[in-house]
Amino acid sequence: MIEYKGIKWFYYQGALLPRVPPHYEVKLTKGEEQELLKNSKALFLRYTNEWDKNGGEFWYIIKDNYDGMEELSSNTRSKVRRGIKRNRVEELKNSYISKYGYEVYISAFKNYETFIKPLSKEQFSKQIKENNREYFGVFDLDSNKLVAYSENFIEDDMCHYSTIKFNPHYQKNYTSYTLIDKMNQHYLKEKQLKYVNDGARSISHETKIQEYLIDKFKFRRAYVRLNIAYRWDVGLVVKLLYPFRRVLERGSHPLMKKILVILNQEKIRRSFDQP
Repeated sequence: MIEYKGIKWFYYQGALLPRVPPHYEVKLTKGEEQELLKNSKALFLRYTNEWDKNGGEFWYIIKDNYDGMEELSSNTRSKVRRGIKRNRVEELKNSYISKYGYEVYISAFKNYETFIKPLSKEQFSKQIKENNREYFGVFDLDSNKLVAYSENFIEDDMCHYSTIKFNPHYQKNYTSYTLIDKMNQHYLKEKQLKYVNDGARSISHETKIQEYLIDKFKFRRAYVRLNIAYRWDVGLVVKLLYPFRRVLERGSHPLMKKILVILNQEKIRRSFDQP
């Protein structure tokens, strides 16, 4: 973690990102970007601004109102009710997730198509114990087994649904419907927060959760501008490889996958430079 001009920045996969809510307007000059890169030794900076703009290629998935079950389609209402009959949702302490959550985590991870490697059980437990976040867990009523959980944190009158994991073997019991509806009710109706956020557009792997939230629970895309600043040598490599990104898509080596993520990210960044 590094602080620059009143903003805390954190490291993620070689990048430096601001620890601010999505609606916060981060604005840096070219000189400030390079100064921050030099001080941090990160490969590149990534930040957003122009919150909730009119369209674009980058977005956050948010929900800023809750009208109860009546806002849902009859099909979704039915699945939420069936989920409630088969599961129970509880607020949990991080100590519980650190001890019992790994099976859910690793079973969910096996369904991802991504170059990112899963944490070991020890790494997972340590990471959960050290954070100070809120957790909701879903328990299967027949087995009393933890089958899903969400890691959340409140920031500036909004809530991040930071990490949501489901054991795919129990999805037929509508665990996701039960969990999402319960959390939306808790944060938007009971706590009266401005919005909940399920994260930005995914670049590193395919995810169906965002379309699911939009379709089933009335989430929406809040469009923003994506800004990226590279360390000089990384910027040079990106410039040289960018024309060959379609060729790199055919590769299966983990390094190629990582490079392709950066190039796809660059494609999104360049979309904002077009008139």
